[in-house]
Amino acid sequence: MGSYYIPRNLRGETRLLYIFTVKSLITTVAGALIGSVFLFIFSIMNLKIVGIVIIAIFALTGYAIGAVKIPTLSGIPITKKIGGEPLSEIILRWIKFNKNKKIYVYTKEEKK
Repeated sequence: MGSYYIPRNLRGETRLLYIFTVKSLITTVAGALIGSVFLFIFSIMNLKIVGIVIIAIFALTGYAIGAVKIPTLSGIPITKKIGGEPLSEIILRWIKFNKNKKIYVYTKEEKK
């Protein structure tokens, strides 16, 4: 058999500002916007530092949702199933699963 050229996967995620991908930048900004509501509320009460800390927490959470991929760890059974998938995909799948509130009832049919 001959050898075949296998192309590399050149289509990776585009990096912005070295640490951000497009998805992680969007989720970071979304988290910061949610945190800015708390900044507004706490700035009315003259607790601006608390509001800034809350913005940072929400922005870091947004960055983690957009950038983190779950590692495959052999010692933890659940990571064998979802290892290598982005956290955002897992959260979206969980939301879609919980959105479906249909209840299926299975009964035995009696033979006549």
